[in-house]
Amino acid sequence: MEHAKEGSRQILAGGSAGLVEVLIMHPLDLIKTRLQIDQSNRGMADCVRSTLRDEGIRGFYKGILPPILAETPKRATKFFTFEQYKHIFSTPGISPAITLSLAGLCSGMTEAVVVCPFETVKVRLQSMKNANPKEVPTSMELAREIIRAEGMGTKGIFRGLTSTVARNGTWNMVYFGLYHNVKVYIPDAKESASLNLTYRILLGFIAGSLASVVNIPFDVAKSRIQGPQPIPGSRKYHGCLQSMGLVYKEEGFFALYKGLLPKIMRLGPGGAIMLVVYDEVYKYLKQFG
Repeated sequence: MEHAKEGSRQILAGGSAGLVEVLIMHPLDLIKTRLQIDQSNRGMADCVRSTLRDEGIRGFYKGILPPILAETPKRATKFFTFEQYKHIFSTPGISPAITLSLAGLCSGMTEAVVVCPFETVKVRLQSMKNANPKEVPTSMELAREIIRAEGMGTKGIFRGLTSTVARNGTWNMVYFGLYHNVKVYIPDAKESASLNLTYRILLGFIAGSLASVVNIPFDVAKSRIQGPQPIPGSRKYHGCLQSMGLVYKEEGFFALYKGLLPKIMRLGPGGAIMLVVYDEVYKYLKQFG
């Protein structure tokens, strides 16, 4: 009974953390995706200006429904499976640092399977620049169209699965590994609640930012695979490594880091928001649930 209650707390706290994070940070995710897809974009400031000029404030929230719908199962999966994998890898002979990193890696890979269809729809919607809002399909309409035309597998709604697995696995490995290994050195909340919160926010920001730097080449590959292709009807980007190699060959090394600034601006603070919201909601549920 207690095990079930503990799992419920992890799921509810994880879902709450994800929902708060996406509502606050989604506009930066849109800018990041457009920079990764559009080879002609001149930078983040230009992308922000053109989006605001051509689509208005609402343009920054294109594709927000899929992540909102995905956040509860996605973050619930992330935090819940992290705790389960942590127990699995907590065996004699494996250091805590490796245990936490492996748990993060596996939780991210598990999370990726849940979130991949939502990511496919989100990227397609975010790529629709200058489109008349009345002509933009809803998330459900687009999902049905993708499934009808391309199928349910990795050539359809699960397109870019390997890149999503690599992206999420790498990010969670760095994020959880760094946060939980360093968190033990933070002053206890009983000694100073404000100092404890400040350090947790800072640590979450650093962990989210560093994880974003490490995993962004996989993110670029994912966006290219899931987004519209340069030549309609002909697929240029297929698999994770193939796409990364092609981007490097045609556009250079730094093209693999397109969208890094908005990604850090989103997932640095976003990483802090998620961990702090998760910790606080979890503590509340444990106290009153």
